[in-house]
Amino acid sequence: MDEVLVERVLRAVEQVPRGRVVSYGDVAALVGIGPRHVGNVLAAWGGDVPWWRVTNVAGVLPPDLLARARPHWDEEGIEVRPDGRGCRITAYRADLERLASDHARATAGLDGGHGAG
Repeated sequence: MDEVLVERVLRAVEQVPRGRVVSYGDVAALVGIGPRHVGNVLAAWGGDVPWWRVTNVAGVLPPDLLARARPHWDEEGIEVRPDGRGCRITAYRADLERLASDHARATAGLDGGHGAG
């Protein structure tokens, strides 16, 4: 995968504030790729960024990821839904306009011109 694209995804995730989440699709729209590509980037290279702040569009994570995310969510004040599958993304979604602005600043020096930002 293109190194600049990977870096754009990772920098997008780094811009998500503590106690907030975004969907894979939110990051994908910001970077200009598909949501599954965002998931692939995070699976391969996301260990050093706050990956637990990225969920599916419903705020759900697979059980294995949710188990690993829970300590981070507890620390950041992200409450798990009553069904135990994720968070209420409408309550915790980051401000997407601000995320786009922060991402543009964070990626200003990257070459490649992938996506918006």
